[in-house]
Amino acid sequence: VQLQASGGGLAQAGGSLRLSCAVSGDIDSIKLMGWYRRSPGQRRELVATIMNAGSTNYAASVEGRFTISRENHKSTVYLQMDSLKPEDTAVYYCHSRAGWGATREYWGQGTLVTVSS
Repeated sequence: VQLQASGGGLAQAGGSLRLSCAVSGDIDSIKLMGWYRRSPGQRRELVATIMNAGSTNYAASVEGRFTISRENHKSTVYLQMDSLKPEDTAVYYCHSRAGWGATREYWGQGTLVTVSS
């Protein structure tokens, strides 16, 4: 599975951005997709996940502001980010857990989101 993230950039506080993650390879083996982020000096943290059945999970810090979604064939996963805050500034990484039987983790290259106050 290969992941290519895009859509990062500069936004003002209160603004919006949408991240995209293009997925290729053995898409049918994917069990879940998600987004993580790493702020300067911080550990990488979970932002949101979406399971094959469509259920979603969000970090408390983004609940109600961010929305994860995907195209029906899982070829693209999105992260709609609204009401952005300066503390959302981070490198965002697309993530996937995939495999037949045993699974492994896959990561995209990261895309930088900067939110100015």
